[in-house]
Amino acid sequence: MTDGENKVLSLEQREELLEVLETRFEKNMDRHKGLEWAKVKEKLVTNIEKLWSLNEMEKTGGEPDLVEYDIKNDVFIFYDCSAESPKGRRSVCYDLEALESRKKHKPENNAIDNIPPKIIK
Repeated sequence: MTDGENKVLSLEQREELLEVLETRFEKNMDRHKGLEWAKVKEKLVTNIEKLWSLNEMEKTGGEPDLVEYDIKNDVFIFYDCSAESPKGRRSVCYDLEALESRKKHKPENNAIDNIPPKIIK
């Protein structure tokens, strides 16, 4: 659960997510050669708002993993490395306007509101 607008994970959620990320990091070392998990974890722990975004990826069936380190800006870059788009992220328009404009093969949802069209009035 998040803390309203702050988008902060509980301590337990952060620990669980960090375990998942560490396991994935160790399993896929070819994606981030030369990087150490301890440094990545330190950066994530001191920037907990970033964990919220990674957790959202994880919650929707994604597999966020570190794929790059930007030395100039001292930034770790994560991508969703799932083999295919997770089920909950398929068939989605950008916003309600785009969803309502679709005539054929109307998606189930829109990314901005994340509300199924049958609920939208």
